[in-house]
Amino acid sequence: MVPQEVSMADEKKKTPVKKEAEGKKEPEVKKEAPVKKEEAPVKKGALSWYFNFNLLYRILIGLVLGALLGIIFGEKILWIAPFGALFVRLLKMIMMPIIFSTLVVGAASINPTVLGKVGVRIVLLYLVTSAFAVFVGLIMGSIFRPSAELATLAVGAAGKAAAKTPISTVLLNIIPTSIAQAVVNETVLQVIFFAIIFGVGISYLSLSKDKRLKTAGDTLVVVFDGIAEVMMRMVTGIMQYAPIGVLALVAEVFAKQGSKVAGSLAVVTIACFLGYAFHVIFVYGGLLVINKLSIKRFFRDAKNPFITAFVTRSSNGTLPVTIEAGKNLGIPRDIYAFSLPLGATINMDGTAIYQGVCAIFISMTVTGANFTLGQMGIIIVTATLASIGTAGVPGAGAIMLLMVLESVGLPVVEGSAVAGAYAMILGIDAILDMGRTALNVTGDLVCTTVVTKGMGMLDMKAWE
Repeated sequence: MVPQEVSMADEKKKTPVKKEAEGKKEPEVKKEAPVKKEEAPVKKGALSWYFNFNLLYRILIGLVLGALLGIIFGEKILWIAPFGALFVRLLKMIMMPIIFSTLVVGAASINPTVLGKVGVRIVLLYLVTSAFAVFVGLIMGSIFRPSAELATLAVGAAGKAAAKTPISTVLLNIIPTSIAQAVVNETVLQVIFFAIIFGVGISYLSLSKDKRLKTAGDTLVVVFDGIAEVMMRMVTGIMQYAPIGVLALVAEVFAKQGSKVAGSLAVVTIACFLGYAFHVIFVYGGLLVINKLSIKRFFRDAKNPFITAFVTRSSNGTLPVTIEAGKNLGIPRDIYAFSLPLGATINMDGTAIYQGVCAIFISMTVTGANFTLGQMGIIIVTATLASIGTAGVPGAGAIMLLMVLESVGLPVVEGSAVAGAYAMILGIDAILDMGRTALNVTGDLVCTTVVTKGMGMLDMKAWE
């Protein structure tokens, strides 16, 4: 019995020793943590004033400074252009990996039946808002009735022939013959199609009762999820450079195009931007109010992609920032990873407004008359369908405008008055593109938020 008592006594003695040891270790961990926090952020050096300042305010300051520099110095400031090009390149560098990885994870993480419901609802809402946006553009164009004197047209401008493309060809072009080629050529709609199909295939593997298939599916989800997370970390770093990139991009635009926004082209610009504002306030604001969502709370996170899209003029280039905003708005990952990349390609409300205003400008300039109601109906249908096959890249709206003009009997032929009027629009396209891209990206977020709320999947805690 004595040995047992001794052993029990020994155990009791050992136990407090362990507790004491653990107690000694805890303070050491607490002491180490603050050291790491002080060393990790590089915010106490020469650039601490830059990194510690609110990112949004930095971007806004860059925007204003860029506009002033472009107007004051004109083409003398164009040496700064490479700094803007660097920002766009950084965003485009991660565009394809983000689109592919987030779409695959989104499609794989959601039940195929639920994915079908989300897909149908979001596509329909995208198309409805785009059709209404064309209508808004036509109304604005009819109110302001912008036109230019034929003598001022660059009649010798090189026109681009708008080839008639059958609907069947447009639909077939969505399906890639080679996914590698689609990625290299940045054919976004083809990449989206393949990523969704691939993700749905992984979803079926994960739901399989076969252990081997289920493991394979779950592993692929983890891999693509990891890729998506890495890309988002890269976005955080790239956005620190955003204010400098914004300053350079805006300075370049105003240095080249600022002087051209005068007279009749100023009317076109005003009509477009008033149309953009009307759409944001009444259409997007109305959708949020109807679904009992705070407009103020929405724009608290939507402002970052709005500004980024405004200066980069690329819906796809802004996608990383848009995804981050969707996450902060309480949208589930499996939904925003599917709907936002899709919206960046097919949802072009700002571009639709631009189509309406610019089509009326060209018609008034060339023929001296506005479109008939029938022609306006054709423009609405054509612009809405054209948005599906037009990539979200800078200048895509100008390509869509060719299709719209062709549909109402105003083909852009080299040396014609239509080509001259079209060339004038291209002269201010960069400025118009800034506003329409910002509206496009905002529309992606609004539609995704509204559909998510309607399906009861929106995290309302994020809205408190």
